[in-house]
Amino acid sequence: MSRGLFLTLEGGDGSGKTTQAELLQEWLLREGRSVVRTREPGGTDVGLEVRELVLHHRGDIAPRAEALLYAADRAHHVATLVRPALARGEVVIQDRYIDSSVAYQGAGRVLDPGEVRRVSEWATEGLQPDLTVLLDLDEQAARARLDAARTRYDRLEAEASEFHARVRAAYLEIAAAEPERFLVVDAALPAAEIAEQIRDRVRPLL
Repeated sequence: MSRGLFLTLEGGDGSGKTTQAELLQEWLLREGRSVVRTREPGGTDVGLEVRELVLHHRGDIAPRAEALLYAADRAHHVATLVRPALARGEVVIQDRYIDSSVAYQGAGRVLDPGEVRRVSEWATEGLQPDLTVLLDLDEQAARARLDAARTRYDRLEAEASEFHARVRAAYLEIAAAEPERFLVVDAALPAAEIAEQIRDRVRPLL
């Protein structure tokens, strides 16, 4: 490939993004592809520091400051990791990207989603995914999964169900507006079935 493939996974906390990223990476490696798997925030050394701040800071962070911290991480991440990997022809599998900020800071924090998106598009110089997989899960089911797996919640996971309902609705609205970029999957399905749907959508892009 002269240019790599940029794949992002989106969805609420507990929707299974990590599991599907692992399964997708394993399949692509078996197909002989070179894969870079990363996440936001936390895909770089700078990102790890931002991740600690935005997810584990004790006390409030103003919504606009939170959105800008995510955008700052994204600018560094794309410039130093994602774009170089794509230029090498590699497949980048990324847990969260701009759509997360639009959903979480835009809808969740009740900021202007368009403004949140514009900040991140400026930060990334307009880099868009080739495919975004949205793992859609009812917020109550997602909370049950988190309760079973977590002993401690981060700042966003700990938000009330109304916050997560707004996030889910925003994700579905984004996906409906860009159907050519999105694959929306019922995250309540068995992991193997979800992985198969994702592979079917990715295969023609390789």
